[in-house]
Amino acid sequence: MAIPTARHSETATVRIDYEKCKACGLCAKVCKGAPLYLENDKVWVDQTRYFGCIGCGHCAAVCPTGAIVVEGREISQTSFMDIPAKENRAENEELMALMLARRSIREFEEREVEQKKIDRILAAASMAPMGIPPSDVEVLVINGKEKVREFSDDMLEHMKSQKWIFSKPALLLMRPFMKREEYEVLDKFMYPAIEIFEEMRKEDTDYLLYGASLAMYFHASPYADPADPFITATYAMLAAETLDLGSCMIGTIGPMLKNGGKKVKEKYGINPRNQPGIMIIFGYPAVKYRRAIRRNLAKIHYF
Repeated sequence: MAIPTARHSETATVRIDYEKCKACGLCAKVCKGAPLYLENDKVWVDQTRYFGCIGCGHCAAVCPTGAIVVEGREISQTSFMDIPAKENRAENEELMALMLARRSIREFEEREVEQKKIDRILAAASMAPMGIPPSDVEVLVINGKEKVREFSDDMLEHMKSQKWIFSKPALLLMRPFMKREEYEVLDKFMYPAIEIFEEMRKEDTDYLLYGASLAMYFHASPYADPADPFITATYAMLAAETLDLGSCMIGTIGPMLKNGGKKVKEKYGINPRNQPGIMIIFGYPAVKYRRAIRRNLAKIHYF
């Protein structure tokens, strides 16, 4: 029983070179789709067991003799590479330093982001974990200050067309059918925000995407875990920090595209069936922050 995604509805294939296989059982131990199992000192493949091969590649990655080949569901032998040596990987202190240094940047220099850096951001994003492989996350890349501004203006026009939904009279009519938190967000944030975007646009200021020179919208198919685009976007933001770029999450784009936005989706090639995601803006910071800010989680509860 294969787990479907937007790109694949069949299992991947698993082949075992029994001349290399030592029947250590590691592959069967890490195989959670469960087509691999150890019996009578031999590893067997049965795609009818559980979910069949989901193409995670764990079996080939853990095999000490290289006896396993996995192909299909966007994975092949070329997908595998050696894990970097421990001395070449970030330690906890280095990782914490990177995360502390990252700030949400909303003031950018005029210069554009080089394609080489965009490629590195996307390469890092492609390494993000996902619910079920292969990743169903799609990325809209808007490269160039003028193009980002065009997208921002198109989104503002869409928001203006939807503003009546967030007006006091409309919200009062919908109030019995809404959660209190949803009502307060729409009433105290969304409607005022659109008005601010409009006012700033009259002054030729992009207050939605802050005049960034690069934007990426991460979204995913209906089959994907809803968290997938946000995890992928987070990887992209951390990669940008290592490339001397600033970044910022823009949370208004996804929800607004969820409610209509047909023209915007068509123009920018966004699949209308996809789940709403998150937009990240990037660029060279125009300001330098000298102090980090340590945030607090809302609650930590041990059971």
